[in-house]
Amino acid sequence: MKKILLVDDDLKNSMLLKRFIEAEGYDVTYASNGRIGYELYKDLHPDLILLDINMPEMNGFEVAKIIRDMDKRVIIFFLTDRTDKVDRLYGFSLKGNDYIPKPFYPEELIAKINERFESVIISKDVEYQLGHTIFRPNLSSLTYNGETHSLSVRQTEILAILVQNIGNVVDRDTILNAVWGDSSYANSLALNVQITYLRKLLEDPSISITSLKKKGYILMIQ
Repeated sequence: MKKILLVDDDLKNSMLLKRFIEAEGYDVTYASNGRIGYELYKDLHPDLILLDINMPEMNGFEVAKIIRDMDKRVIIFFLTDRTDKVDRLYGFSLKGNDYIPKPFYPEELIAKINERFESVIISKDVEYQLGHTIFRPNLSSLTYNGETHSLSVRQTEILAILVQNIGNVVDRDTILNAVWGDSSYANSLALNVQITYLRKLLEDPSISITSLKKKGYILMIQ
């Protein structure tokens, strides 16, 4: 059973949300502030953290930064009424996987949680040999010619999708919905940027990511 840590100082709404998520078959633990959430994280090792930002003792950004420095794999969703662009960008700079503004429909959150767990299944033992490059999703790394480069969470997820479909076209909307949760114009631009970064990181000349206009991307290995 997947473990979810819900960290939010709004007790009433959190209890309702907790029961809703548990009804979907997840194991949910609640923390009423950031400090308690961090302590519970160390004991629970959850698969996903639902993290409010405005909380006493430690805010959500502080908690996320500490956890992400130690753990590159745990999924972090910010749930917050702080919707300014600066806050959203800061949340993503901390390697948050999603930023969900309040109020939201519980069904929307469940759909995002389900999609996140189903989209890219990363095993500790999985590594991919791509030409002369080794891609390790669990470490978010590429190794070529003895040098290892780190990938962001989103770059790892995009590349994992392409790797699972080598030689086949992957529709843009498929990637956008799997990685960002929707295919909005802003996310589409972000995908373009991440593909550019991936091409630079894939120094192995035997590997290429080709764009097909109005279709998607195809990963080729010579």
